[in-house]
Amino acid sequence: MSSPAHMTAIVTSRRDIASDLWIVRIRPEEPIGFRAGQYVTIGLAASPRMIERPYSLASAPLEPELEFFLERVTGGQLSPQLYDIPVGGQVFMRRVAKGRFVFDDESGRRNHFMVATVTGVAPYVSSLRQMIARAEPVPYRIALIHAASVPDELGYAEELSAFAREHPWLTYVPTVSRPWLVPDWDSERGRAEDVARKYLDQLGFTAADTTAYVCGNPNMVANVKGILYRAGFAKTSVREELYWVAEK
Repeated sequence: MSSPAHMTAIVTSRRDIASDLWIVRIRPEEPIGFRAGQYVTIGLAASPRMIERPYSLASAPLEPELEFFLERVTGGQLSPQLYDIPVGGQVFMRRVAKGRFVFDDESGRRNHFMVATVTGVAPYVSSLRQMIARAEPVPYRIALIHAASVPDELGYAEELSAFAREHPWLTYVPTVSRPWLVPDWDSERGRAEDVARKYLDQLGFTAADTTAYVCGNPNMVANVKGILYRAGFAKTSVREELYWVAEK
């Protein structure tokens, strides 16, 4: 049932990426306006009240359906239930998108350095899809480091690799931290923070001309922020999005 804060939405498609990762498209009963990089809160009815969680949007703002890259968390209050929602099933959704993890098109910095773990790539996919859909010259150099344990967890790798081949302003770097499980893996190896340090130097991205974005695992976010700050980045040049709160 719709309410002033919520509306219903229908799952229109699903693509399983790994045993606990999937990409889903959802059509809300009314359009939701948002900026690339923002999130929408999804919920399911439960007693005594609705269970809700925020999820970053992977779709571009002009797409009629909303796309999400989701992870089923063992013991989670919502994600296991969302995982079981079939195509045609219904969820609830907040009417307003929120979040400030958006692309920096105001500072004048030419370089943009994006780092993500697994589902943390979603807001970057949204931004890149929007830039490419505009079919206009992109006046930036963008690097995206996408890290996971194994290649199967790198959702959107095929799409992002194709973007990078077609658009010289984009560098896409997938990396895995458990390469011994995939002997034929021929791309980068190591955690996001290790690869990030390498490509900052290799691409010549400096604190003076670069905005950095870090999204996903909170431990990775903290480590990459440390690398950036030691490289001279100001806090105002680093944007972050945590997907959960790290245990102390």
